[in-house]
Amino acid sequence: MQTHYNRASIVIHWVLALALIGQLAFGVFLDDIAPRGTPARAGVINLHKSCGMVLLLLVLARLAWRLRHAAPPWPASMAAWQRHAAAWSHRMLYACMVVLPSSGWVASNFSKHGVKFFGIALPPLGPKKGIEMAFLRWLGVGAVLVGGLPSAGAEPYAYVPNEGSGTLSVIDTATDKVVAEIAAGTKPRGTAISPDGKIAYVSDQPNNRLVVVNLVERKVTGSIALGESPEGVGMSPDGRWVAAAVEETNDIAFVDTRTAQRAFVVQVRGKNPEHAVFSPDGRLVFVSAEEGGAVDIIDFAARRQVAQVPVGARPRGIGFSPDGKRAYVAAESSSEVYLIDTATFVTIAKSKAGQRSNGITVHPDGKRVFVSNGGEATVSIIDAQTLAVMATVGVGQRPWNMALTPDGKKLYVACGRSGSVSVIDVDRAVKIADVPVGKLPWGVAIR
Repeated sequence: MQTHYNRASIVIHWVLALALIGQLAFGVFLDDIAPRGTPARAGVINLHKSCGMVLLLLVLARLAWRLRHAAPPWPASMAAWQRHAAAWSHRMLYACMVVLPSSGWVASNFSKHGVKFFGIALPPLGPKKGIEMAFLRWLGVGAVLVGGLPSAGAEPYAYVPNEGSGTLSVIDTATDKVVAEIAAGTKPRGTAISPDGKIAYVSDQPNNRLVVVNLVERKVTGSIALGESPEGVGMSPDGRWVAAAVEETNDIAFVDTRTAQRAFVVQVRGKNPEHAVFSPDGRLVFVSAEEGGAVDIIDFAARRQVAQVPVGARPRGIGFSPDGKRAYVAAESSSEVYLIDTATFVTIAKSKAGQRSNGITVHPDGKRVFVSNGGEATVSIIDAQTLAVMATVGVGQRPWNMALTPDGKKLYVACGRSGSVSVIDVDRAVKIADVPVGKLPWGVAIR
C-alpha cells in the first residue's frame, strides 16, 4: 500500500506553491514595480495577467493529476474529525486556486482594457454592462492572481481642484460620475498625485501652502508652507519631490514628500511663474513665466536655473514628449504653441493654436498634443512633429488645464466658467460627456 506521496506529486506541489506565492508577491508589489501613470504600467499589468492565466492552466493540470492519482491514506491514529477537517481544507484550497485566477480573468475581461496573453489580445467574453462591471469589481479579490490587487485593476480617478468652492472633485473615469467631494483649502489650484495614487498635493493659493490630501480616506491630513501665492505644482517621476510655482516671490519651492517639508527653493528669472513641470527623467524642471514671456529651466540636481527660452506672451501649460526630448509650451496671449529641444534649450518650431491657448498635455504615444483654447471653448489636437492642427473639439466654457487617462483613451478638460469637466474620446476626437463639478475648476490630475 502506498504510504507516501510519490516524487512527481511532491515536485508538482512545490513548483506550483512557489509559483502561486510569487504571483501573489507580484500583485502586492505591482504599484512599486510600475506606479500608476508611468509608461511601464500597462506592460507590467498585462504580464501579471498572462502569468495568472498560465497558473490557472497549471492548477487545472494539477487538479487533473490529483483526480487520477489517489492520495496516501490518513494515519490510523488520526481522529475522524481531523480527517474531515483536513479533507475540506484541501478542497477549499483547490477551490481558491481555481476561483481566484478565474474571477480575476473574468473581471479583467469586462474592463475596458481587456486581457492580453503575452501581447496577444484575447476575444472578450461579452458586452460590457454596468451591472456586470459593478459585480465584477466587487469580485475583484480574484485580481490578486491575474489582474493585480483590486486597486491596480480598477479604473483611475480624475481629481479636479475647484478654486471657487474649495473642493477636490473625484471622478470615476469608468462611469464619468463624481463619486466624492473633498474639502481642500480655500482656493485649490495646482494638483499633483503620488505615483501610488494615495496622496494628493494641492496648492492653496490664498493660504500660501500646499495641502496634503489622503485620497484613500478622502480627507486633508496636513499642510506645508510654500510662499506667497502658489500656483501650479508638479511631481517628480519617482514621487519623491513636489515642485510648486510661487508667484509673488518668483521662485520654485521643492517639497520632500518623505518628510512633508519644503526642502529648498530655486529663484527663477521670469516673472510670475505659473507651472513647474518635471521632465520624464526628473533631470529638469520647466517653469512657465506668465508675465515674463519665457520658460525658465532648472537643473534639479544642481538646484539652479540653467537656461531661459523666450516664447510668446503669457506662457501657461507645459508638456513633454514621452522620451523627454521635446517640450511643448502654450502661450495664451499670443495663441501659440512652442516646441523646445530639451537638450539644446532652443525653440525648434512654433505654430498658431486656438484663441487663448492655455493647458497642454501630450499623448503617451508621443504623436499628438492637446491644447485647451480658453477664448473659444475648444481643444486643439495637434501633430506632435509638425504642430499642425489635426482636429478641434468643442468643450465647456473657459477650458483651462487637463489630463489624459494613463491609457491615452480619454482626455479630461477643466472648464472654469462652465463649472464642469469635458470628457473627450481621444481616438474619435469627440466630446462624450460634461461632468458637473465644483465652482471654477482649475485643472485635472489622474491616477
